Amino acid sequence: MEKPTVKNQNPNFSSGPCSKRPGYSFANLNADILGRSHRSKLGKNRLQLAIEETKEILGIPEGYRVGIVPASDTGAFEMAMWSMLGARGVDVFGWEAFGLGWADDITKQLKLSNVNVYRADYGQLPDFSKADFKNDVIFTWNGTTSGVKVPNGDWIPADREGLTFCDATSAVFAMEIPWEKLDVITYSWQKVLGGEAAHGMLILSPRAVERLESYTPSWPMPKIFRLTKKGKVMEEIFEGSTINTPSMICNEDYIDALNWSKSIGGLKGLIERSEANLAVFEDFVAKHEWINFLAESKETRSNTSVCFKLDLTKEQIDKMAKLLDSEKVAYDCKSYKDAPAGLRFWCGATIEKEDIEKLLPWLEWAYQEAKK
Repeated sequence: MEKPTVKNQNPNFSSGPCSKRPGYSFANLNADILGRSHRSKLGKNRLQLAIEETKEILGIPEGYRVGIVPASDTGAFEMAMWSMLGARGVDVFGWEAFGLGWADDITKQLKLSNVNVYRADYGQLPDFSKADFKNDVIFTWNGTTSGVKVPNGDWIPADREGLTFCDATSAVFAMEIPWEKLDVITYSWQKVLGGEAAHGMLILSPRAVERLESYTPSWPMPKIFRLTKKGKVMEEIFEGSTINTPSMICNEDYIDALNWSKSIGGLKGLIERSEANLAVFEDFVAKHEWINFLAESKETRSNTSVCFKLDLTKEQIDKMAKLLDSEKVAYDCKSYKDAPAGLRFWCGATIEKEDIEKLLPWLEWAYQEAKK
């Protein structure tokens, strides 16, 4: 096969941090906040703006709280687990690196005893019918390292007794999330909207707040995990007063991404762009026998972290990825280190469909070269 000549404009296909939005520029960020305290009126207002815009775009239900917390999605999810687990038994569902990591934290760090872990191999989902909703139920919405998503929330009852904890970091802003089925939801800025790292978002239902105010864990709680004071939830966390000092320029970057989201039609526009990107890859896979989705079912196929398996050895896949990188058409597209050898491309809304279309001939060329 002859080497292609037309290159895509954006080669950034990393699944985290993800590509910046089209037309991104530092010049669009509000620099007035630089050098100012996050506790100043200006600082608090900008943090509160990020929270309010998040609620509006995502359609967060009335009564749910949204807060900015330390340490990315990991920090947000750990904070929730350490603050609320232990009141009931726990059912954990894991089918890829991060979901299974939460299971390890629950069993090996928190050392809870009444825990059921339901696993599935990469490419599959575990059997959600095994969930006992008298327990707390923990799962990821989208498996970033497997490209396998939860198709819907129909399996979660409205009258559940326990809480549902959902790591939704590569799903929020790209998939329909049934908020009323979820009690604890976390994500990070550097995922779907291509924001900057180190900050997590924590969304709590009224039932989650009730747990915080009625249950005190038996273990010591680090300061950055503390969500209550004198038995009451710390409301200021959800009003723009963060637990520790945030990066105000990162917050401005997130606000810029939120403004862009509104300019393309909000959540509906974001989802449509992401699904259109996936459709380009679906058409390509249908025409080539050497590549397939890691997700075994179309219903569970992610439209953000799209993972592929190929009829190549690991060494050949490494060669293919290096070729794509050296040609500057696809950076950071190898599968996650703990996942089966393959390729992974971010297809969220910050990626232009035209860039994927221009990438595909290079993908085929690199495959042919790697096989030699």
